[in-house]
Amino acid sequence: MAEAALVAGFADPVREAQAVFRAVMMALARPGTLRAIAPPPPPPAPLDAGLAAIAMALCDFETRVWLDAPLAASDAVTGYLRFQTGAPLTEDPAAAAFALVSDLSALTGLAGFAQGTPDYPDRSTTLVMAVPSLAEGEGWTLRGPGIDGTARLAVGGLPAGFAGWLADNRSQFPLGVDLVFVAGDRVAALPRSTAVTA
Repeated sequence: MAEAALVAGFADPVREAQAVFRAVMMALARPGTLRAIAPPPPPPAPLDAGLAAIAMALCDFETRVWLDAPLAASDAVTGYLRFQTGAPLTEDPAAAAFALVSDLSALTGLAGFAQGTPDYPDRSTTLVMAVPSLAEGEGWTLRGPGIDGTARLAVGGLPAGFAGWLADNRSQFPLGVDLVFVAGDRVAALPRSTAVTA
């Protein structure tokens, strides 16, 4: 924990976290668009700097965070996240407000995360995934709230069958999970309200 605490986070925590927060909220409000973020100095491996930035902007001592296996196995990563965010870590994806995913190949579906309830659909997990690439104007066709007609988004490195997971997620709206993708200093999002056509 002491060594992880020595790894720098944001130089100006309030201002920089607010900027990342705004970028993520705009990405969720306008599915299919890319927003710029300014990641912090490199965090402990294998934590991606973009994942770290979003965690520092969205997570606090009241938000349970689930880490995928490579992140959870690193004491440096868990110590860094606890120090930078104060967030409690959980091994149960269904109990998490946020899930950080660094290894897309190990992701087996979205149904194991908290889906919300009819009375409290907001009590669901937001998945934040590090991806190798993001591009507007190509890939999936998106329709739904926040989109004027249609938008297009290409997300690199996703597991086979991911489009089917998105369809299943959309079919249970207003329940379901929200997805945030980060590639380098760019972020995009697919809220559960977005219909995706491959």
